[in-house]
Amino acid sequence: MKSILVPIDFSIQSEYAAKVASDIARLTNCKIFLLHMLELPSGIIDPTNYGSSNNNTPTSLLYLKRVHEKFQEFKRLPFFNDIEIDDSVQFHKAYDGIIDESKTQNIDLIVMGSKGASGLEEMLVGSNTEKVVRNSEIPVLVVKKEVEHFKIENIVFASNFKFDNRKAFQKILNFASLFNAQLHLLKINTIHNFETTKESSDAIRNFINEFDLGDYTLNIYNDLSVESGILNFSKVIDADVILLNTNGRRGLAHLFNGSIGEDLTNHAKLPVVTFKL
Repeated sequence: MKSILVPIDFSIQSEYAAKVASDIARLTNCKIFLLHMLELPSGIIDPTNYGSSNNNTPTSLLYLKRVHEKFQEFKRLPFFNDIEIDDSVQFHKAYDGIIDESKTQNIDLIVMGSKGASGLEEMLVGSNTEKVVRNSEIPVLVVKKEVEHFKIENIVFASNFKFDNRKAFQKILNFASLFNAQLHLLKINTIHNFETTKESSDAIRNFINEFDLGDYTLNIYNDLSVESGILNFSKVIDADVILLNTNGRRGLAHLFNGSIGEDLTNHAKLPVVTFKL
């Protein structure tokens, strides 16, 4: 990993994301790109159009100056110490700008904050975060809570382990190997989608066949819902991050190419990384 993109909107959630990104940058010796997408208030014209007719230039330039000052203040947060940082303020809609910048800078990982209220479903559903998760071709790490000292030693990869999902699995293995982490393969059994232990074990073993996994465990966990099973298992093993696949459609209900109807009542505190199928 060489570069991480962190979209910044000066919210506490974006600060949480930047802090996690800084910990990852120290572990992997990579560079952080901070990006602020500037959506101008009504009545203020893009100052890059300086000289055009009807341009409210003094007001727009003052607004831009204040944003840059705020950005400079953000970059002085102590967790950025000794981290190589590049930054950009752009006039663009947030989602489009994030995707474009990730391609321009050849980014390896996007780290975003989320205001999601509860569970994995809500965590990944939001105006810009959801769009980036659904459409980004590179992994997206979603952070909702502050993580004091982010480390990656135990990774949960939750899946239905259908054969069609194998195409993103090598990316997941590459991610785990960056941190020399133990990968915990997890299949959740529920009363509505029950399999025998042998059926689940065979599905996982067929899925991972021909891959070099390194340090891993194979786990089948029973719970009332897939969401609660993922989080409860993650707590049991003291996981640092949860990895999921997404196929680009809306919400967690499609992260497994299936339908998950129940809402999760307990809060998702762990960072979640999504890999597009």
